[in-house]
Amino acid sequence: MGDPHTVYIEIEDDAQYEELKQIKKKHGLTWKGLLLQGARRMEGDDAI
Repeated sequence: MGDPHTVYIEIEDDAQYEELKQIKKKHGLTWKGLLLQGARRMEGDDAI
C-alpha cells in the first residue's frame, strides 16, 4: 500500500464549519467521506 496523503482545509468562518460538521454528523460520515460525497455529486456520480 502506498503512502497516505494528507489534506488540510482551513475554514475561517465558524458558521460554515458548524454547518459542515452538522452535515457530516447527520449522514454519519468522516471528514474524508464528506469530501468524497461532495466531489461525487459535483461530478454527477451517485452518492452513497
